[in-house]
Amino acid sequence: MSTLPSLASGPEGPHALRPLLDIVLDALGEGARARRGPLPSGGPDAVAGRMRTAVGDVLPDEGDPNALHTLVRALAESAADPAHPLCTAHLHCPPLALATAADLAASTLNPSLDSWDQAPGASELEALVTEALAGEVFGAEAAATALITTGGTESNQLALLIDREAHGAGVRLVHGANAHHSLPRAAWLLGLPDPVVVPAPAGVLDPAALDEALTQLPGPHLVAATAGTTDAGLIDPLPEIAALCAAHGARLHVDAAYGGGLLFSDRYRERLAGLDAADTVTLDLHKLGWQPVAAGLLAVRDQGGLAVLHHRADYLNADDDIEAGLPDLLGRSLRTSRRPDVLKIAVTLKALGRNGLGRLVEQVCARALEFAHLVHGHPGFEVYDQPTISTVLFRPAHATDDAVAAVRRTLLTDGRAVLGRARTDGRLWLKATLLNPHTRPDDLAALLKLVEGNTPG
Repeated sequence: MSTLPSLASGPEGPHALRPLLDIVLDALGEGARARRGPLPSGGPDAVAGRMRTAVGDVLPDEGDPNALHTLVRALAESAADPAHPLCTAHLHCPPLALATAADLAASTLNPSLDSWDQAPGASELEALVTEALAGEVFGAEAAATALITTGGTESNQLALLIDREAHGAGVRLVHGANAHHSLPRAAWLLGLPDPVVVPAPAGVLDPAALDEALTQLPGPHLVAATAGTTDAGLIDPLPEIAALCAAHGARLHVDAAYGGGLLFSDRYRERLAGLDAADTVTLDLHKLGWQPVAAGLLAVRDQGGLAVLHHRADYLNADDDIEAGLPDLLGRSLRTSRRPDVLKIAVTLKALGRNGLGRLVEQVCARALEFAHLVHGHPGFEVYDQPTISTVLFRPAHATDDAVAAVRRTLLTDGRAVLGRARTDGRLWLKATLLNPHTRPDDLAALLKLVEGNTPG
């Protein structure tokens, strides 16, 4: 008689999970040692070949008892490791061990936040956490709330959807040339008119050009500003933009997916002055919050604006159940099945507090400043500017754009460093986004030396 596989939850769940966790942890360690760096070596073809070999038959007739170890080890060996100090290409943070452990608990209990009877405690926890984080954005006195999302793209889409439903399908999105690509894409997805793109000659939205656009274009308008651009981590002049929106009767959305983490720091919070004037704000705690993906939020100043998300499905939010006091969760997302990503966020906020998170933010910002100074002091390199958050753009002095691109790809293929790329000021730059609070000064020196040693010519 065959034995059924164990379940993760229930009375026997912890007993079943414990030995499996040992297997996973061993496989993670083995894979990392085999990788020997921030990225697997050999490039796409080599990595694909090793993965195919490890996986073999995806769906064999008979199961493989070693599948967990085999595939976790293979994935770890072929992964980009955001905790490696030379993995700095993207807004891809190393998650806190604490948050990762909480994420395991969420996966084990497997609540789905589309009805209260699937997630009684998780629904209340989400309400508490989203109210607190909305208060961080807009102030404790505001009647604000926030929605848990999968990240900046979903948050930006929801912000445009809420505005479209409130002001009609003719609402015109106005954003800077520095805005995240998800904003114009959301306008296309929602059937809005083509967005108006305002110049950002210094990497941030130009208020004078915004004033001109709002004056000349018929409304209604939704202005989208950015607090933490993807390319350079720059912050638009939010107070001036908010004042222009007020003067022209335009609504304001701020994409603070990257920069929103500065709210936790007493030292850097002032860089987000004007954020509290927005109508909606995108935040991503899987960036400057050190959460496993996904941990996005959309903070909304007016809770009434969420009424447009209301949806009825009798098996999830029947009228008589709502009248009897069961919370209606369908208006909290466009998704139906929805995992409790709030748990890892709640654990992190509670365990570290504002000061603990603020110290992490300040640590990575300090490292970015150190790296910019290091580059500036090297005669063979140039730095684009001092970092606003934790992103540094730099390049070998006198190198061509082709040479800059080539050195990045060489380091990627060799698996020795993961650097991003950004085109600004008419040139191609290498991008280091420092999100690892454990990065040391000698790691930064090693990164610069690697680039120097692999630059063509």
